[in-house]
Amino acid sequence: MKTEIHSLEELDFLARKLISEFKHKIVLFEGDLGAGKTTFIKSLVKELGSKDEISSPTFSIVNEYSIPNDKVFHFDLYRVKSEDEALDFGVEEYLDSGSFCFIEWPEIIMDLLEDNYHTIKIISEAGQRTIIFS
Repeated sequence: MKTEIHSLEELDFLARKLISEFKHKIVLFEGDLGAGKTTFIKSLVKELGSKDEISSPTFSIVNEYSIPNDKVFHFDLYRVKSEDEALDFGVEEYLDSGSFCFIEWPEIIMDLLEDNYHTIKIISEAGQRTIIFS
């Protein structure tokens, strides 16, 4: 599915729509720096029912948010340099938790993933965003 977004209000609508399409709880986010990955994750977490303050886990690597009857783990792996480093902070336990895992910059852990994930690619050009969901 490919969608063009022109406003933040459209992000919330698209988040609601994509959540209904989720077959897996692991979602990988691809896009350049500043493309809007964290902003879209904020919309997804809000639409899942969280009342938590949602922020980028750039320095903490992973943030946890409460949603009704579950959790969301939001990863920013930009600063993680190796798969071993990811294993050291327990990435496998998060992935095996059965909770939502929204992962920015997932390339470093691709070998740890099975085929049970979705990908959301965000392309930012000329003030508009194109979101590709698979």
